[in-house]
Amino acid sequence: MLVTMRNAEVADLFDLLASLSELDGAVVYKVIAYRKAAERFRSAPESIERMAAEGRLTELADIGATIATKVDELLATGTMAALEKLRAVYPDGLVEMMRVPGVGPKTAKRLYSELGIDSTESLKAACEAGHVHELKGLGEKKEAGILEALQAGGGPRKHVILLDHALERAEALVALLRAEPGCVAAEIAGSLRRRKETIGDVDLVAAANDPAPLLQRFAEYAGVQDVTALGEAKASVVLHDGMQVDLRVIEPAQWGSLLQHFTGSKAHNVALRERARSQGLSLSEHGFAPIAGGDVAPCATEEEVYGRLGLQWIPPELRENQGELEAAANGALPVLVSLAELQGDVHAHSDASDGHATPSEMAEAAIVRGLSYLTITDHSKAVGMGIGLDADKTVAHMKLVQKAAKPLRSRGFYLLTGIEVDIMPGGLLDLPDEVLAELDWVVASAHGRRGQDRDALTASMIAAAEHPSVDVIAHPTGRLLDGREPYDLDVEALISACARTGTFLEVNANPKRLDLRPEHVRAAIAAGVKICISSDAHHPDSIDVLRYGVDCARRGWATAGDIVNTRSWPELQALRKPARHFGPGPKMSR
Repeated sequence: MLVTMRNAEVADLFDLLASLSELDGAVVYKVIAYRKAAERFRSAPESIERMAAEGRLTELADIGATIATKVDELLATGTMAALEKLRAVYPDGLVEMMRVPGVGPKTAKRLYSELGIDSTESLKAACEAGHVHELKGLGEKKEAGILEALQAGGGPRKHVILLDHALERAEALVALLRAEPGCVAAEIAGSLRRRKETIGDVDLVAAANDPAPLLQRFAEYAGVQDVTALGEAKASVVLHDGMQVDLRVIEPAQWGSLLQHFTGSKAHNVALRERARSQGLSLSEHGFAPIAGGDVAPCATEEEVYGRLGLQWIPPELRENQGELEAAANGALPVLVSLAELQGDVHAHSDASDGHATPSEMAEAAIVRGLSYLTITDHSKAVGMGIGLDADKTVAHMKLVQKAAKPLRSRGFYLLTGIEVDIMPGGLLDLPDEVLAELDWVVASAHGRRGQDRDALTASMIAAAEHPSVDVIAHPTGRLLDGREPYDLDVEALISACARTGTFLEVNANPKRLDLRPEHVRAAIAAGVKICISSDAHHPDSIDVLRYGVDCARRGWATAGDIVNTRSWPELQALRKPARHFGPGPKMSR
């Protein structure tokens, strides 16, 4: 008899299999295969059970016959023999220990085998008692770092809904609704419309004279696992990936009032209601009504809602009650940057480090997407994992990129040489100055704190910004939205240093990063620092994540003028440090 399992449950067991296999010293490709399978199963738009029963699991990317067989075994027995074999040796608590910064699989295995530590709780107790540093090779500094991470909440990976995944699902549902004959309008609302980095539930709104067919079609969508509510004007469902989606349907005359209200934010709406009250009006999702009594007057558009209050229409990304009402009242809202205005991408990787395509293949992907330049910024050696480039390999790769760039110039495209160089403690860079000076573009970044406290890390980042060859500081806070807290970094001090030195700051568009955060984007712009929106693409298709970087920058009130790569490559030169003024073309053409 088949075991009933939700997609998330299948994914969790493959994640566990991956972690325990890593503990056991399995070959890397096997661990990666299990991890990728977990990601695919968690984000699958339809039931894994159904796909397995129909023999369609291998239609999912990264899922081969071996993984599909394990899923069949899981659904038949509730577990996998490979998983049970590992569970007999290693407690599940070791997996949570591995997720603590500073504790990898080898350290977790030693802590268990030599000290009997089998959970984050017992690890914390051992650190506090001073037992961890007694193990050879760990030491007091390592022990202090692990304890600091535990006290800061380091541990289990967060299960969050990232912007890209939520948008993919929501946009598919909106398209479904709009295709229905009775649908007058349909739109994403809530925090997703405001492009928050992580999402809770997804809110959709629609307008129709007869809501019933629209609500029924929504409830019957193939990606729906459970229908939790189905009423006259609202339906709630849970998708196969565990995401909850709510749909509200209202008559067309109330469309603007409903859309504005359910877009939020709460603080923005409270401020709007206070403004309405000062004019003798109450405001709700149904429209305006006199406080003294009278009929509700709905608004068919959002422009009507804001216009009734003497305001410009406010872009959803700005609706956080952080000065947008005052700006709208004065006609001073910024014209926010758009994806169409980006002309190039200044942070991308190739197969010379941890990318999955050649520089030429990355360039072709950029051309297809309408860009006119791309910098190949592979990792320097200190990033670790055996993937980075030393000085000699950087120079050799530079020549390879220059060769690949020559035939592209006749097509009006600049393929540029670069590096993502690691910032070492003290602000030293991981490559010689003379090598950095030869590259078209230098991205500097920190991959981990490397044992530095807040002051030391900030000083290192500032020193990197002061380097004459560094063009941009990338993903400055190092955060991963689904797994790592930002570094303890004085971002304001870094912004001041970038303003003083003419160094750019990056909005990394990877939806797991979106770093700088919007509030830091706004602060940087106010300080006169220019921003780069970069994909950090490791695959040709990953250039598409630029849209999320634009969303993040828009939330930081960024205009096209604030973004470096809204300029052509020749135009961009005027914004660079004096030592980086290369003229109209890449170095090879000078």
